[in-house]
Amino acid sequence: MVYNHPKLHVAVDCVIFGYEEGELKLLLWPRDIEPESGKWSLMGGFVQESESVENAAMRVLQRTTGLKDVYMEQVAAFSEVGRDPGARVISIAFAALIRVDKYDKELVHQSGALWWPVNKLPELIFDHGEIIAGGFRTLQSRASNELIGKELLPDKFTLMQLRLLYEAIFQRPFDPGNFRKKVLSLGVLERLNIKNTTESKKGAYYYKFNGQDEVAYNDRIFKIH
Repeated sequence: MVYNHPKLHVAVDCVIFGYEEGELKLLLWPRDIEPESGKWSLMGGFVQESESVENAAMRVLQRTTGLKDVYMEQVAAFSEVGRDPGARVISIAFAALIRVDKYDKELVHQSGALWWPVNKLPELIFDHGEIIAGGFRTLQSRASNELIGKELLPDKFTLMQLRLLYEAIFQRPFDPGNFRKKVLSLGVLERLNIKNTTESKKGAYYYKFNGQDEVAYNDRIFKIH
């Protein structure tokens, strides 16, 4: 049977988050095709006939960062009729988290992509600002339901570094004592017998995820608002 219906283009757009020097950042690149060539865009591409949207997103992430094993989560479909002036395109957005110390920097450099702080983004093409807002909400929702950091922080980190990550994600401060008590009560962190001596005179112990971070929590660990 041949369906007699309009044919549409399906694309994926990846909201790629990284964390560096106390700032939550997004990886953006200058678009290399018309319309809007040269303007800042999310990393993305069209879904090929032989692949799922998930496989297409992973292809884009690997092509961009050189990483094969990347955490990603579907955000939403963006389907406004006039969202892309070049054609009728429906885009499936994915939020991805990557370690800035692990991706292929040469690949990123070759593409012209740059890391932008989430609070200092350039003007973006089409509805990519709306897509980023959706990706940000997805990240906050996950961070409120489980302790994240494994995909964004180094293998060992202090509780202050974890708190600063959460403050960057939620865009608000957390009380240090309450934050420490909450995250340690979850049972997913292991204290190491080494200290970071740059944060205080006494030094702060390093922690790592203990492999039990896939536990189910009874309630949100942090409120979004």
